[in-house]
Amino acid sequence: MAFTELVETQRKYFRTGETKPIQFRKQQLLRLKKFIEENREALSEAVWKDLRRRHESTEILEIGMTIGEIDYFLKNIDEWAKPTHVEKTFTTALDKPVIEKDPKGVVLIVSPWNYPVSMILLPMVPALAAGNTVVIKPSELSENVAATFEKLIPKYFDSKYVAVVNGGIPETTDLLKERFDHILYTGCPPVAKIIMTAAAKHLTPVTLELGGKCPVVVEDDADIDISAKRIAWGKWLNCGQTCLAPDYILVNSTVKPKLVAAIRKYVNEFYGEDIKASKDYARIINQRHFDRITGLLDKTQGAVLLGGESDRADLYIPPTVLDVEKTDPFMHDEIFGPVLPIITVKSFSESLEYIADGEKPLAAYIFTRNEAKVKRLLNETSSGGVTVNDVLMHITVDTLPFGGVGVSGMGRYRGKFGFDTFTHEKSVLHRGFFGESLQASRYPPLNQQKLDQMRRLTGKRISLNLINVATLPIVMASFVFGMLFQDLIQQTFVTKIREIAKNAGNLANSDPAVKKALQEELNRLATKFQLASADVVSKLPTNFETAKVDSAVQSALEGQTLAQLIEGVKKEHSEYIASRDAKKAEQAARNAAIKQ
Repeated sequence: MAFTELVETQRKYFRTGETKPIQFRKQQLLRLKKFIEENREALSEAVWKDLRRRHESTEILEIGMTIGEIDYFLKNIDEWAKPTHVEKTFTTALDKPVIEKDPKGVVLIVSPWNYPVSMILLPMVPALAAGNTVVIKPSELSENVAATFEKLIPKYFDSKYVAVVNGGIPETTDLLKERFDHILYTGCPPVAKIIMTAAAKHLTPVTLELGGKCPVVVEDDADIDISAKRIAWGKWLNCGQTCLAPDYILVNSTVKPKLVAAIRKYVNEFYGEDIKASKDYARIINQRHFDRITGLLDKTQGAVLLGGESDRADLYIPPTVLDVEKTDPFMHDEIFGPVLPIITVKSFSESLEYIADGEKPLAAYIFTRNEAKVKRLLNETSSGGVTVNDVLMHITVDTLPFGGVGVSGMGRYRGKFGFDTFTHEKSVLHRGFFGESLQASRYPPLNQQKLDQMRRLTGKRISLNLINVATLPIVMASFVFGMLFQDLIQQTFVTKIREIAKNAGNLANSDPAVKKALQEELNRLATKFQLASADVVSKLPTNFETAKVDSAVQSALEGQTLAQLIEGVKKEHSEYIASRDAKKAEQAARNAAIKQ
């Protein structure tokens, strides 16, 4: 099945520009919010059928989180979407460099089955907010959620703007043949490689949210009871089928018995004596994944510290804790299930070395009161994110980016980071038709004078924010008045004279003699500052217009030559520098007195 018509229809609609206005984007976010609020029960029921996760949990974990994301975008989209003005440099002093925020175009979202609602909606929010159109490909494994989206989305969005494509591997393969402007995939590394290969054919950028073996380091100075409670919650949430779930624990032999006992206590407290009957304990997605996990349980050499009987017909595997070696079958790949291996280490350094030797995980967790150990974990290991003294919780902070590194993924989203992911930041430089004297050295034929000038302009980066301009030291006069004045005099003073000549009828009064005097003064300056005389003179208007001049401007300029105006500016600048230096000296004296 070819999806060329669908993708091209969306691209044609995108090119109309209808998706770009901020007000339109806000309306679509509100429409998406309406879709969620009006179909809470249908979405939660679909998740129940796929994963046996209770409705209330889906409300909290997926629906509520997405609504919060929409509200966050509605509050901030105006600020995020407006052009960003950036710092000027010396060579762009009179220009306006900005970053314009362009939507990318047609976005493909390929979602997973473990959180099948939020993993569609959370990336969809920034994609729409950034002004794109969206094609959604739900996971075929969460078939009830996929069918629900396919049924309901067309009631709220036209397919030229948001479309749902369902199907398995053949449909996904055909979909990936199309040219998208961005692809976001959440899933596993093997499929991510297929996605990336397909995207490479069109040079399409990708965001890959994958997983990995997320380690948990528990140190002896941690609150063991609270640590166990939080680990147990994060591990068996959604039956261990969470990309950020704790994958294994690193702990020393002294702490391990206490930690295991506490984990056992909280598993019982969370799910009761009959875990299989608990409404809070979900199920494995399908029999293939059930067989994968139970197959590893058959191969492991680890001692079972907590466990029970599995039921294939019910897709039930109980919370399981194993005492394993580093070479155990469970330590090869991400588990993505309700089995938690514990590895005994001799030192904190051994824990860090083991994490660093493996592939980079989506998250790393540490439980300790020692900030030095936290800093070592941050500095000596690499992961997509870190939560200290808890698990999973960094994903709930919408001002933090969510994403992996290495085999755990590339790119990021959530909040502004998601908006930026689906936005092209276009560099724009606005220039006028003036300032040619400053740029003259770039034009052939080159000579030594031009080369020297270019070296001064390009040999060192000089930022030109307002503070730096106001505090240029007098000792740089040779540079400032030799180079800066070539532009500033020509553009500031000459421009003022042009404006005066054009508007100040009381000064010029259409008198050719006045224009001649101005031309002579400008010629004198051109010689003094080695400017092209003709270039300067050409900036005078061809005729003078009679008009009233502001009395303050007139009184300030009457009786002054342009040279006197320049000298006045030099004097004002010198006075400013002297005043600034005096204040600095006074402050330094006060600081010295305080220290004594």
